[in-house]
Amino acid sequence: MNIKEVIKASKDLGEWAHIATVSGSGTPYVTPVHPCWEGETLWIMVGVNSVKSKNIADSPSVSLHWQVSEETSFDSLILWGQAKLFTDIETKTRLWSGVFDYDLDVFAPNGPENSPETGFICVKPTKAVLLKEMGIGARLVWRSR
Repeated sequence: MNIKEVIKASKDLGEWAHIATVSGSGTPYVTPVHPCWEGETLWIMVGVNSVKSKNIADSPSVSLHWQVSEETSFDSLILWGQAKLFTDIETKTRLWSGVFDYDLDVFAPNGPENSPETGFICVKPTKAVLLKEMGIGARLVWRSR
């Protein structure tokens, strides 16, 4: 399995995933997100004061899960990576149009320049496991070099 197959699998499984982060005290948190790919980098729009944002400041290791459903033949994808929060105007402006498959203005109507409470989590994948038919059909693994 290669990273292009990981990206395709995530898109085939749908637009929603769950991200797991860990707080500085070691408490795990899982929340739904709508991630989008830019090349081989995964981006997630977030509030800069969200639990996700605060947690990755303490621990940049994250995991995402695109869940099993009947519509996807009970396949699922788990991805691990290193995350970082970006709040600079240059990154926000670049991502604002062309990367996400939904209108970011719905969530931050003041645009990239005037939404200081909005940021983007960048996830650099390090490993992924695609479970075909809940793992019964196949277990395909990708690792970064």
